Amino acid sequence: MHEEGNQTQLPQDREYRKLFGLDIYLTPVFVISAIAILIFVVGALVFQESATKLFGDVRVWLTTNLDWLFMITVNLVTLFCLVVAFSPLGKVRLGGADAEPEYSNLTWTAMLFAAGVGIGLLFFGVAEPMYYLKNPPLGIDAGSPGAAVTGISATVFHWGIQGWAVYGVVGLALGYFAYNRGLPLTIRSVFHPLLGDRVWGWPGHVIDTFAIFAGLFGLATSLGLGVKQVTSGMNYLFDVPESNTTMVVLIVVITAVALTSVITGINVGIKRLSQFNIILAFLLLLAVIVLGPTLYIFRSMFNGLVDYAAKIVPLSNWIGREDTGFFHGWTTFYWAWWIAWAPFVGTFIARISKGRTVRQFVIFVLLLPTLLCLLWFGAFGGTALHQHIVDGYTGVTENVEAWKLEIALFKMFDELPWTMLLSSVAMLLTIIFFVTSSDSGSLIIDTIAAGGKIDAPVPQRVFWCTIEGLVAIALLLGGGLQSLQAASLATGFPFAIVLLGMAVCVWMGLRKETR
Repeated sequence: MHEEGNQTQLPQDREYRKLFGLDIYLTPVFVISAIAILIFVVGALVFQESATKLFGDVRVWLTTNLDWLFMITVNLVTLFCLVVAFSPLGKVRLGGADAEPEYSNLTWTAMLFAAGVGIGLLFFGVAEPMYYLKNPPLGIDAGSPGAAVTGISATVFHWGIQGWAVYGVVGLALGYFAYNRGLPLTIRSVFHPLLGDRVWGWPGHVIDTFAIFAGLFGLATSLGLGVKQVTSGMNYLFDVPESNTTMVVLIVVITAVALTSVITGINVGIKRLSQFNIILAFLLLLAVIVLGPTLYIFRSMFNGLVDYAAKIVPLSNWIGREDTGFFHGWTTFYWAWWIAWAPFVGTFIARISKGRTVRQFVIFVLLLPTLLCLLWFGAFGGTALHQHIVDGYTGVTENVEAWKLEIALFKMFDELPWTMLLSSVAMLLTIIFFVTSSDSGSLIIDTIAAGGKIDAPVPQRVFWCTIEGLVAIALLLGGGLQSLQAASLATGFPFAIVLLGMAVCVWMGLRKETR
């Protein structure tokens, strides 16, 4: 099989091509993706009003007409991961029987967690449970004790096992075909069992181009959310103007910082930033638990876990749903967002997971982050719920109901000791999560665009990191949060089909290993 993999690497793909005096891998995927994305950025910036309307229409159409596709895709890949992990296929080791993990469990977890969900936890950690208190799913009475419990469990539903299963399928498929079959670390490699050598032609170019679009726009969505939150926090705490100019300047500055990390590579910049961020996030989590209503927080975690287990099936159902605001406005968007992020995070996870067994890979990637998310939402959401239900504080609720989600975290901190310190640490965390997402995303998109090569020239890495910042700026100026959501939905839709195909191919590959 390794011999087959070596035959697929075409000679012209191994050569650098000069572009404006710089070494660049001018693959068809790179050229098509770069031109299309640059046209999008220019169009969105020049025609901002038209872009805002277009993004809004796209978001509504996709959530109401393709909700079933996103739900079926995520449900199927979740079942697939669980079946693979607890079957004899789970014994297969990525890289072969003698492969050893490159990173410790702690470092591995820190990197996949920082790349996978960082900014989202800070943006939605308080806002989402509080929104569900007033707008619960499944016909639960608004403001009731049941709605408070479901506020935590429904949030964990969106950030738990099913979302991570989407990452898991991509990471597992890429890790297997790269390390066990000797194929390039790119999405097209996974489809070799179905397409044969055609994956190195236009069918493969199309697959990788979809992957780049999905990854780039999914990443830009997170970067946009992070910048909105940092801008709101700076305005709230230091009276910095909350304007488009401020957000653009922040994106430019943070992207410049990310460039430094991108240039230094995965074992220096990304690894060290991820380790630092996971420690800082843990300290902030611990501070909220200690300074907040500690017993209420732990009760929220336990009740949320039990309710999550009880409601995971009805929340996963798409037939006959009457809670369309929750179903379309939240769940469909989230599943599209996870799918859009999957090429980037899945490839990144694959790259750092050599030496793990399939069973260990799935358990770590699905269960450990879900438990960490439960701790996070139980602490941050539980504190905000206690402030509203027990103390009668309405600062968070009023802003969430006004759809000012980015300020909810800082409003919650207002009622805790050390307000300024906690808020400053949260902003620093958001910025570093921004950097780790941007630099790891650039590295992975660069790898896909270069045909699976992990040693692409530095100018190419710089190009993709810069493009990520420009796309985030274009989406923010062209409609804000709605345009960010629309971009994830639009790019997640075609990649949902790719995702299902990847599950089929990795199943075919793993079965050969166990015969």
